[in-house]
Amino acid sequence: FKAGSKVLDVGTGGGFPGIPLAILFPDTQFHLVDSIGKKIKVVTEVAAALGLKNVKASHLRAEQVNDKFDFVVSRAVTRLIDFYPWIKGKFNKDSKNAIANGILYLKGGDLAEEIAESRLKAELYPLSAYFSEEFFDTKYVVYIPQ
Repeated sequence: FKAGSKVLDVGTGGGFPGIPLAILFPDTQFHLVDSIGKKIKVVTEVAAALGLKNVKASHLRAEQVNDKFDFVVSRAVTRLIDFYPWIKGKFNKDSKNAIANGILYLKGGDLAEEIAESRLKAELYPLSAYFSEEFFDTKYVVYIPQ
């Protein structure tokens, strides 16, 4: 992410993937949201303990967020057909990064049916190309440009 980018992490849980990304990209603003207050409390404490000034954590559902972002990230919160309506319309119109603004969704399994069902134009990036452990054989980053 280029400096000044804004990223929404939907269903962050314990802060993944938002917290590691915030560490890697200190000049990018991350808004981590989850509908479970206890999880957001932990995320807030972790971000403070790590001194992450680029993290905002909110006890909200994605649909309640009233802001625009360059990217929305998430880790297998739900099927894409259900996820997309939550975040549709939350993207900045102008792209400043090497790829167009969009969704970066961590997901596993056979995704052909799910992607077809969603009718979204998706690109799959297998994590097995970067990690040799068997666990990653069926894991992907699903990129959906906006």
